[in-house]
Amino acid sequence: MIGRLTGILLEKNPPQILLDVNGVGYDVEVPMSTFYNLPGNGEKISLHTHLQVREDAHVLFGFGTLDERMAFRQLLKISGIGARTALAILSGLSVSELAQAVALQESGRLTKIPGIGKKTAERLLLELRDKLAKALPGVADSVAAAAANPQSDIVHALLALGYNEKEAALALKSLPADVSVSEGIRAALKLLSKA
Repeated sequence: MIGRLTGILLEKNPPQILLDVNGVGYDVEVPMSTFYNLPGNGEKISLHTHLQVREDAHVLFGFGTLDERMAFRQLLKISGIGARTALAILSGLSVSELAQAVALQESGRLTKIPGIGKKTAERLLLELRDKLAKALPGVADSVAAAAANPQSDIVHALLALGYNEKEAALALKSLPADVSVSEGIRAALKLLSKA
C-alpha cells in the first residue's frame, strides 16, 4: 500500500490534485480541509495516503495530517459509508469537530454535510463513539476538555431548546466566564426571552 507521497504539486482541481513524484504523476483525492492548506502549484508537498483498490479502479486519497487519514479509515469501517462519503465528511468537518460531534452526540452537525441524512448521522455517531477516541487519543483528550467546559454545556442546552447557534453564542458572550451550567442556562434564557 502507498502510505505517503512527497512530490511537486502540479494541478489543483477540487477535490483532486496531481502530484509529480520523481516523474510519475499521481491523481490524489483530498478532503477540502487538506485542499485549503495546499501551497501553490510547483511547490513541494507531503501527503499521508490511503490506497483503495476496487474492481474497476485504484483510487489514492491524500491527507495533510495523520489524524485525517486515521479518521478517514475509521469512517470507511462503518457499513454503508464509502470513500466519497468519508471524504465529504472530512471536507465538512475538521477531525476535532468530528470528534466533538461524536463525543457530544450531535447529529445536527453531521446532517449539514451534503449526502448525510438523519439516519446515517445517527449510525455514524453510534459506531464512532468508542472507535474514534481510541484511534485518535490526542484529539479525544482535547474534545473531552472542551466538553467539560460549562460554556459548551450551556450552548448545547440552548441549541437543544431550539435556539440557533448565533443566538446561543450571543447569549454566551453576556455571561460571566465562571458561571455554572444551571445558572448560565437560566441567565441565557432570560436574555434570549427579552430579545
